[in-house]
Amino acid sequence: MSILSTFSIILVLLVVGRLLAWRRVLPENAAETLNLIVLNVCLPAAILLYAPKLVFERELIGLVAIPWIILLVAIALVFAAARVFRFDRASTANLLLQIPLGNTSFIGYSLIPVLVGASAMRYAVVYDQLGSFVILTTWGLFVIALFGGGERPRLRTIIRRVLGFPPFVALVAALTVMPGDPGATVDRGLHLLADALLPIVVLALGMQLRLRLPRHHLLPLAFGLIAKLVLMPLLALHLCRLFGLPAEITLVAVYLTAMPPMITSGALLSMAGLAPELSAALIGYGIVLSMVTLPLWHAAMGG
Repeated sequence: MSILSTFSIILVLLVVGRLLAWRRVLPENAAETLNLIVLNVCLPAAILLYAPKLVFERELIGLVAIPWIILLVAIALVFAAARVFRFDRASTANLLLQIPLGNTSFIGYSLIPVLVGASAMRYAVVYDQLGSFVILTTWGLFVIALFGGGERPRLRTIIRRVLGFPPFVALVAALTVMPGDPGATVDRGLHLLADALLPIVVLALGMQLRLRLPRHHLLPLAFGLIAKLVLMPLLALHLCRLFGLPAEITLVAVYLTAMPPMITSGALLSMAGLAPELSAALIGYGIVLSMVTLPLWHAAMGG
């Protein structure tokens, strides 16, 4: 499937999802239910399908390092911007999470086979699970506690969340007991579940899409989306060149860094009462704008 046809399908599914929510055809919690199906079924299936094909390569160290370096740069950038533009605490908390954390699981796993190829999915799993997921469960919980006034997360709590996260459990299984060639029947079943990820995710995103925003959030929104969709992928590209990473890993790193802000981190911010309108706008506008920026990055990286 070509990149143009894929993004056309995504746009159609976003509209369909929005119409379903607007017409109230489905229950109010339909989007959350679809996300749970993706989290507990489709993502683990994709990991079980592609992670066993992973062979240790020295370049994987650079791939894992990239999201963590981006986190450090994003933190410095956000605190500097917060001082210059006088962002409030809630806006600062949003930017501290939504700039370094992208939708590497839901949208990333759906698009990497199209943008790079199915063989690159094993690298996407590494970036997502050892980068985005661990950052969310450590840095993400710390930011929520610090800015939301909650209790600081304990190491035991973080470890329990990591070990109980279905995609992480699937990753451990894929790297230990899952054979590289599980047989035609199992392989076909995993493909069916993994391929269902894209339509389910995009329909759920369309149902959750929110674009309205109070005026005082416009500057943090613009700053966050420029940093997330343009500056961070550019940094990832330079880091890949600095580390001397091969083309396939470079493409995965740049595209996953260029994904729109993470839905899960936005949900955590909203539940903590940290500018939920800004959280929703960063996700909503990020998804819409990424339909433009991702094809541009695809063209810039050689199509």
